Amino acid sequence: MASRLFGTDGVRGLANGQLTAALATSLGVSAAQVLAENSDFLNQSGDRPFAIVGRDPRVSGEFLQAAVSAGLASAGVDVIDIGVVPTPAVAYLTDITGADLGVMLSASHNAMPDNGIKFFARGGHKLADEIEDAIEAHLTVTTELPVGAAVGRIRTDETLVANYVDHVLSSFTGTLDGLTVVVDGANGAASVVGPEIYRRAGARVISIHCEPNGYNINEDCGSTHMADVIAAVTEYGADLGIAHDGDADRCLAVDAQGNFVDGDQILAILASGRKSRGELVNNTVVATVMSNLGFTIAMREREIEVIATAVGDRYVLEAMRESGFNLGGEQSGHVVLSDFATTGDGVLTALQLMAEMKYANKSLGELASLVTRLPQVLINVKGVDKAATAKPVVMQAIAEVENELGDSGRVLLRPSGTEPVIRVMVEAATAEKAQQVAQDLAKLVQEHCSL
Repeated sequence: MASRLFGTDGVRGLANGQLTAALATSLGVSAAQVLAENSDFLNQSGDRPFAIVGRDPRVSGEFLQAAVSAGLASAGVDVIDIGVVPTPAVAYLTDITGADLGVMLSASHNAMPDNGIKFFARGGHKLADEIEDAIEAHLTVTTELPVGAAVGRIRTDETLVANYVDHVLSSFTGTLDGLTVVVDGANGAASVVGPEIYRRAGARVISIHCEPNGYNINEDCGSTHMADVIAAVTEYGADLGIAHDGDADRCLAVDAQGNFVDGDQILAILASGRKSRGELVNNTVVATVMSNLGFTIAMREREIEVIATAVGDRYVLEAMRESGFNLGGEQSGHVVLSDFATTGDGVLTALQLMAEMKYANKSLGELASLVTRLPQVLINVKGVDKAATAKPVVMQAIAEVENELGDSGRVLLRPSGTEPVIRVMVEAATAEKAQQVAQDLAKLVQEHCSL
């Protein structure tokens, strides 16, 4: 059985390897035709449909954006190229412009040689699984394309991102005056707009890794490499540090002492603050099964209910939309504030995190201390059958370990949605115990489930 083309966050792979210009063009055509068949996704004005298309700074985005735009235009869709922008800017601008489709070219936190294509439906929401499946299936369908005046047009408008900047700033009406923040832009899509937004909100901003050249995105920087932002916070005596990923749909943080603040702690800070002000819908926050047990315990102590979903901000979003919740996120730093955004937004999250510091008049370290993280070990097991978690020998081992750990830890095995690996995650009362259990389970999976 062939693997699904779409992962948890669009189509991703080695640019010009798995993800070619030909595939990008075909995806553009297929997406246009599938969405045209689903009237809920299209405007009702009778005008020609149009799409918002943006990218992160990686060099392959230049030809891939051209390719997907060509596919869309050849299928009769007008395209507005908005240039290098964060992923949430594409989602927001898709919504406010009334576009029928949004497309972002990015491989997020992956290394420069990779790239990806993310689609947003009308309104700025990620596509449902069944629509993605329909787009993939449509790749093998030959359909007559428009000709003459019916083909789409492509134009560039890099001024539209200013609307996104103003929107993010409007989410906080106070001032960050007195705060000094180090911003690591990962040489990615937030390298300009992130520091601009924090400065305009009143903070003193020190920028690092905010000089993208097409090749240096995520290179030993950003949310996957926190050493530089930790060092800079200490060097400059900053109040905090913020690290984005390549497309700026996530952020992680560092407190004034250089301590790492992960997505669970950020989510807990935002949830606690919003509950105290009566702004947290149903006193509920949506997280994923990968959230640290310490996060769940902290929320329980503050009488905040936690709804757990599968890994991926799209699943967090689905749960939020189904029940009307307004806050959710992942340990990785994807946080969804649905009062202001339709997807994870690292710049918005960072602004709101600094706002909580001002509301509470507390340091980030004080706020983050509400979560006591249990030691967590994550091992990626490569070259194994992704269905390994259903094998009896694996299920039995998991049951035995869970019984041994009791309430002081937990085990999670899951196939990655973006990489060909099985992730083995273990939490326990001590780091030594978590490491030992994770290594034993990883070895078991490798021995019994190799391809």
